[in-house]
Amino acid sequence: MHEMSYVVRFVNQAIEEANKERASRVARLFVSVGEMTDVLPEYLHKYYPSAVKGTILEGSSLEVETVPVRVVCAGCGKEYHPDREHKYLCPFCSDGNGKVIAGRDVMLEKIEILS
Repeated sequence: MHEMSYVVRFVNQAIEEANKERASRVARLFVSVGEMTDVLPEYLHKYYPSAVKGTILEGSSLEVETVPVRVVCAGCGKEYHPDREHKYLCPFCSDGNGKVIAGRDVMLEKIEILS
């Protein structure tokens, strides 16, 4: 149920930004969810309406984009998406050391404000 805490955080951030911009309404929130997180987009959508009720965001929509995991191999320097087929190793050189560069964050990316 940690999805609700993310939704509340995003709503608070959006309200703060809307207030700075003196907006009358917020139309949409755009959120990215990394594939490596345990956040389920369907739960973000489920909790969103109750979190925005009675706020400047009421009636707005939530857009969620899933961000695939991307790793840079320490051995050959190439980027790849780890998968079971390659035992999560680099598919180019089979190195097991790499740095995750995408896919492990949950972020509010953009707010569409109506004046």
